Amino acid sequence: MELVFLVVFSLLAIASSLEEDTSHKTCFKEFQGHQVHNLSNSGLHLPLHHVHGPCSHLASPSPLSFSDILDRDETRIEALNSRLTKNHKTKSSKSKLSGKLNPNSVSIPLRPGMPIGTGNYYSFIGLGTPSKYYAMVIDTGSSFTWLQCQPCSVYCHRQVGTTFDPKTSKTHHYLSCATTECDSLEVATLNAPSCSASNLCIYAASYGDSSFSVGYLSSDKLTLAPSQTVPGFVYGCGEDNEGLFGQSAGLVGLARNKLSMLGQLSTKYGYAFSYCLPTSGSVGSLSIGSFNPSMYTFTPMLTNSHDPTLYFLRLVGITVSGQLLQVPGSAYKTATIIDSGTVISRLPVTVYTALKGSIVKALSKYTRAPAYSLLDTCYKGTVASLGNAIPEVRLIYLRGAEMKLSAQNVMLDVDNGVSCLAFAGSSGASGIAIIGNRQQETFNVAYDVTNSRIGFAAGGCR
Repeated sequence: MELVFLVVFSLLAIASSLEEDTSHKTCFKEFQGHQVHNLSNSGLHLPLHHVHGPCSHLASPSPLSFSDILDRDETRIEALNSRLTKNHKTKSSKSKLSGKLNPNSVSIPLRPGMPIGTGNYYSFIGLGTPSKYYAMVIDTGSSFTWLQCQPCSVYCHRQVGTTFDPKTSKTHHYLSCATTECDSLEVATLNAPSCSASNLCIYAASYGDSSFSVGYLSSDKLTLAPSQTVPGFVYGCGEDNEGLFGQSAGLVGLARNKLSMLGQLSTKYGYAFSYCLPTSGSVGSLSIGSFNPSMYTFTPMLTNSHDPTLYFLRLVGITVSGQLLQVPGSAYKTATIIDSGTVISRLPVTVYTALKGSIVKALSKYTRAPAYSLLDTCYKGTVASLGNAIPEVRLIYLRGAEMKLSAQNVMLDVDNGVSCLAFAGSSGASGIAIIGNRQQETFNVAYDVTNSRIGFAAGGCR
């Protein structure tokens, strides 16, 4: 990795240009219209679209197969596991050449990222003066926000829309190595910062699948809606961005860290956020700030000392057709994360085996199909054709909060008329459990950091 940073930091001083892509204006105009239309006294509530919804024309020229997405899902799990092991050490970017280089709330629209080559949801975020909007992946498992910036001194991948040019923004500033924000980068990015010859702070954000973004720590005006702006937002202006980011412009971090978008917006909107991840036939949103607690059932938001930025909770039981799985309570006592960036939920092996057995029994009249990637319980037939045969599954959390999963949350369609159980077993005896985004679809999920609780409400997407 040190060799990579030797090249990266030396090349950050080299100017280059990137041809701008302006082929996605239609979807952006739709997004702007929703912003204005949904503005209300209680905050801005904007739509979230599914891949097969109004913005499906954003499709990548080489779209991901679902198998590709599941492969990437596995690498994310491995990375999350490594962050929670006792042997984890923060990486340091040591390079001899590094010198070269409150009650209000706001909601923004999210969209599934398959059209832009990623398995996560994304939204358009405004940056700069005058403000321009960029398609950014939303990730509750990351603490740092960055986007691709011209002159792309090393490399910028192809993205939806134009690449941000800091020279065109009247409010853009590079931050020096003497700033407190630069000092905070190591916790937010899991890598120590470096300094350029002119004392500018250089960040390096790396991810478990070997993707990374390197560039200059910056601040600028953030625009979530025409009437909702935040001056001095701190983010990374990436000039070397390589890996599995699809055609997104960058990534928005919503984890528990003062440099995350949530941390920076908390003084204005409150230390909380909520979202609803939609299906192809519904509309959802991401809301930052206040929410109506009366509509939710809550479970404690837990913290793991190995990585206090992630969102943990305690799963205590699962029912299938109203019957509790026959596993000891101790089987659930493993670190469990709720994560918007993981597609398929992972369960402790004992729990998963019991769930799988109950599903197989319920679907005994249907023909089994071969395993699909990490999904080992598959059937010939779509979720719609299996219909009412798919049993009701409930995820029960500490203190009574629960998620009553529909057939679409339990099973998913893969290829050639085959559907599979949308769960998998954790890797290894010490593997973490994760509540993924497939199981969260259509639920309102609230992250109330101030009161250390996570809430669930059914029917959140319109």
